[in-house]
Formats: sequence, structure tokens, C-alpha cells
Amino acid sequence: MPDSIYMRRCLQLAESALLTARPNPMVGAVLVARDRIIGEGYHIRCGGPHAEVNAFSSVSRSDEYLLPEATLYVSLEPCAHHGRTPPCADLIVRKKVRRVVVGCVDPFDKVQGRGIQRILDAGIDVTVGVLEEECQWLNRRFFTFHQEQRPYIILKWAQTADGFLDDHGQAAAISSPYTRMLVHQLRAECDAIVVGRVTEEREHPQLNVRYWSGPSPHKMVLSHDNNMEQVFDECRQQGWLSLLVEGGRRTLESFIQAGLWDEMRIETGLLVTGGGTPAPAIPEGAKLDRRYVIDGHVISVFYAKKSPSS
Repeated sequence: MPDSIYMRRCLQLAESALLTARPNPMVGAVLVARDRIIGEGYHIRCGGPHAEVNAFSSVSRSDEYLLPEATLYVSLEPCAHHGRTPPCADLIVRKKVRRVVVGCVDPFDKVQGRGIQRILDAGIDVTVGVLEEECQWLNRRFFTFHQEQRPYIILKWAQTADGFLDDHGQAAAISSPYTRMLVHQLRAECDAIVVGRVTEEREHPQLNVRYWSGPSPHKMVLSHDNNMEQVFDECRQQGWLSLLVEGGRRTLESFIQAGLWDEMRIETGLLVTGGGTPAPAIPEGAKLDRRYVIDGHVISVFYAKKSPSS
């Protein structure tokens, strides 16, 4: 069976930890011998066992004799350093599997090829790059944080059917109960959330998770001098991988004009106001990934870079 089939299962497993793995990456692992899966696992939460450990632990005693002929599939390069847990590369070597298939290299500077090299040095066959784009995309927040030294930035706003953020300068109920719930789901998936000073002083938004299950993001306020670097410094110090921007037009446009965004989620509601604060313009080069309708509201998702699903 093609390697991509088992790697896709790794991705399915990894995504189960969307809310719990951070600031670690989401990783899935599958052990295959004689064309069947004999073990699988994923990294459930930061500080807990890694995906490879859980996969090996799931192998039944009756199947352990198959390990020397097994292939281990893992969506992200096995670690090679001592962190909160021992190096997974050493475990793989001890288990003496025949082959290891890696989705993509880990961008974390303490890994970056070292795990792969350690496994190769032990005489184990290694294949790298199976469903590489999909594996990188799953952990785009983790990759952005380590490669660009900033959080993955999502700009989110709701606009009226005629393109305004409010009703002649006054707050307007644009979202439906269902789309509001989806916003809270998005908040639960992000580490921090930022608004501008004016929005904070005028509306005092809670910016928490009330209509969804999960952790509320850490609230941050962007001051009048647009102190983005201070926001990024705080994210780096705290290990916050993602930043959701829910501010007004000025705050949103400050990120757009600086080219500091990775994803946009725009809800266009049914309300017509005939005037108000114009919604930001979609920047040139933004790539529409999908557009769908909920309760008559149009949800548009743009990325700064093309996604593998596009």
C-alpha cells in the first residue's frame, strides 16, 4: 500500500490534538507490518508522551515480534533532544524498526534534521517528504512561529451586506447565533487575541470562549502607536503560536499594510446599514481558499499562501 495512505492516517490522528498539543506541534504516528496497522498514536498534550511513544505503547504483545520488520510513519521528524520527554529518535533505534517514513522536517532549532540523522546512523532506512506540504500545513502555526519568529496571524471581521463594520459608527449585530459560535470556536483554537485601544475603550469586549468548549485566548490590546513588536515579543516569550486579530478597521489595516497576516476569515451578514465604517479591502495577492454559506451569511477564508487543498 502506498506510503501516502498511512501518512494520511498520521495526519488524521495528529489533528485530534488541535486544542491540547500547543505550543508543541500536532503529530501522528502509525506502525505498519505485513500490510496492516499494528500500532498508532498521537501527541495528546504538551508535556505528555510524543506520538511515537504512544504508537509503540499501543502495539499488542502478540504483535511485538513484528517490530523488526515494521515501518514507522510519523507526520513530523522525531525529536532528538531531551525536553520534557526523552528523544523519540533514541526510542525508535531501540525498537529496531526496519524503516521510518517522515512527513516533514521539524523547523525547531533543536531538531532540524538531527532526529533523522540519528535514525540513519543506526542503519535504519528513512524516507522523508511523504505528503510534505500537507504535514507542514497542519502545523502552519508551529512552522510560522519557529521560522518567522512571530505568531501565526489570523485577521477576522464581520461586515454588513453593503460592506460596513458597523451602523454609522455604532456597534451592529452582524453575526447570527450560529456564526457567533463559530467565532468562539476559532478563539479556542488561538493562543492570543488582540484588539485596538479604541475598541477596548468603547466596547470593553470580553474576547473569551462563551459559546464553545475550550480555553479562552489571552487578551492583548494594541495601543495607539501600533506596538506590534511588543505584542510579538510577548507571544515569543509565552510560546503563543497564534494570534487572532478582532479589532476595528484601523487595527486590521495596520496588520494588512505591514504584510503581517497569514489568514483572513470574513463574515458577510444579511444586515444592510447604508453607511458606517467601511470594511478593510482584501489585499492584493490574498488567495481565496473557500467560501460557504451559513444562515444566509457568507464566510470567506483567505490565506497569504496557497494551501495544499486549494
